[in-house]
Amino acid sequence: MSGSISVTLELSGGAELMFANTRLHTLEIPADLTLQSFLLYLADEKMTDKRRDLFIQGDTVRPGMLVLINDADWELEGEGEYVIQDRDVIHLISSLHGG
Repeated sequence: MSGSISVTLELSGGAELMFANTRLHTLEIPADLTLQSFLLYLADEKMTDKRRDLFIQGDTVRPGMLVLINDADWELEGEGEYVIQDRDVIHLISSLHGG
């Protein structure tokens, strides 16, 4: 499949601070993109805070970052191998808090 699809990215728990302090993003992305590729794309192209290590560790999100696909834990969907579908809602929630 070629072309692009539309996805909604929702950020909360402090994750929005890395993306221009904006909680809701509607993005056009290439069709057939895996969640892992999407997360790396976000880190490289969409983060306004260029401290990539706050978001990505290795080739996935840092521990403490919850990832939901259409309100389901990404572990139930195959984690990074999940192929994003048109109109999916990806929710990233930071569970890391200062103290």
